[in-house]
Amino acid sequence: MKNGMIECSVCHSKLVSPSTKSVSRAYDSHRTKVSSKQRALNFLLVGGDCVLVGLQPILVFMSKVDGKFKFSPISVNFLTEAVKVIFAIVMLLIQSRRQKVGEKPLLSISTLVQAARSNVLLAVPAFLYAINNYLKFIMQLYFNPATVKMLSNLKVLVIAVLLKIVMKRRFSIIQWEALALLLIGISINQLRSLPEGTTALGLPVTTGAYMYTLIFVTVPSMASVFNEYAMKSQYDTSIYLQNLFLYGYGAIFNFLGILVTVIFKGPSSFDILEGHSKATMLLICNNAAQGILSSFFFKYADTILKKYSSTVATIFTGIASALLFGHTLTINFMLGISVVFISMHQFFSPLSKVKEDQQNGMLERVDVQDNNRSRELSFINMTAGANEETSHRVGPDERQPLLPV
Repeated sequence: MKNGMIECSVCHSKLVSPSTKSVSRAYDSHRTKVSSKQRALNFLLVGGDCVLVGLQPILVFMSKVDGKFKFSPISVNFLTEAVKVIFAIVMLLIQSRRQKVGEKPLLSISTLVQAARSNVLLAVPAFLYAINNYLKFIMQLYFNPATVKMLSNLKVLVIAVLLKIVMKRRFSIIQWEALALLLIGISINQLRSLPEGTTALGLPVTTGAYMYTLIFVTVPSMASVFNEYAMKSQYDTSIYLQNLFLYGYGAIFNFLGILVTVIFKGPSSFDILEGHSKATMLLICNNAAQGILSSFFFKYADTILKKYSSTVATIFTGIASALLFGHTLTINFMLGISVVFISMHQFFSPLSKVKEDQQNGMLERVDVQDNNRSRELSFINMTAGANEETSHRVGPDERQPLLPV
């Protein structure tokens, strides 16, 4: 290299040497393209989840007749899991046909047995989801659709605590403050949201509603964290194969729930199609699509992002319920959803990660300094050894042969 030029050793042609600034710019451009693709993927996931989650309480409300369900909620959950199992099988068949020669087949008995043993932890979130899906219908008896969505946002705080305990995830102070703002927004919306003068299970409605709310918040939060842990702990396993086990466990648990219902209510309740309508069929399809989309969040994204995307669906649910069912959008709802959106922006703001980035930068600088010091010490040792060797004088005894002649 001479005068900023590089000479080829073969053809002896000269090229301009790339500067560190141009290399840095190229890397920044590549990193921007990758991050933009990731942002586009997250936007599609959040957009799809917003629509599906927003429609879910609307369809549940449309399924009620005279304020009650003519069908068994467990049957809806069982049919939903069955649809998701069929979808997972179809996708596995498509994925197996696209496998290259030499790859281990996805649908072989050995692969299925090994994957079943490795992903047995998925039975835990499947059981918790079975309980949560039943509670979704119970919550509709106490709250309107918009309020149910706002209550479900409480899961974000519980999920953050569980992520910190189970998966050792770190959150900055700004992010914890954002979660506190989320609770404030939900509290504002919940002012005078309970119906008055009604009872359930022999308890005042506030007591029964808050008991269901406590279970409604903790159970799915645990399910989401365990699901993300199980999905990412076996990251090399196909997501459709993991979904097959997850939905299979869910179908089994819901079928056991149907059997328990038959024991208490008689054989007539075994008809899983009794009382269903077009609204319930749409509800089953919506729940299935929502569950499939959630698996991509847990596998490739983050549980917090999934729950915040459900928060975005709150405004869609509130407006839709106001247009379809005449529910009024109170000032409490408008203020509450505004605080929730501020919380979401603050949680995902780059400022909330500056401290962590700075710490990472400090760690990198410390590593570089340690490497430089180790290199300097090794060079000093080599120099000292060389000086010692040159200054060493050979004595008469050292010139004698090691072995006798």
